[in-house]
Amino acid sequence: MAKEILLTKEGFAELERRLLFLQTEARSQASEKIKKAREFGDLSENAEYDAAKDEQAHVEREIKEISDTLSAAILIDESSVDIKTVSVGCTVKIQDLEYDEKLEFKIVGNTEADSSKNKISNESPIAQAILGKKKGAVCDVLSPSGIMQVKILSINV
Repeated sequence: MAKEILLTKEGFAELERRLLFLQTEARSQASEKIKKAREFGDLSENAEYDAAKDEQAHVEREIKEISDTLSAAILIDESSVDIKTVSVGCTVKIQDLEYDEKLEFKIVGNTEADSSKNKISNESPIAQAILGKKKGAVCDVLSPSGIMQVKILSINV
């Protein structure tokens, strides 16, 4: 059975844009590099040719990965997300009770996770600990440094 791939509409659209770029521009650029490298002669000792073929293989591999992801994706309908409990697609604000730090992040599928954009995977320890919980709940999160307690301060879309 294929692994469930959760994507927001935004994440799905971003992958579609990347796929289109790869199928058009990146593929074309890789082919052009191969064509130019062939002009250098003997392919057995042609580093430019080898590099161009490697780039082409990388582009084709990424095209396949994105295509597979898109075909297996389950879209998160953020308009129907119930904000009474934490679920994928929610933006959650929590408080680390030990250090009194507040964190805010959006819970997304693993493919979209990006800590620089405050998007965490639904498979992360924090998400696993708070999924299905209500505002005000105190949850134990298993972290590499031990168990930490967090309180859910707010749940939004």
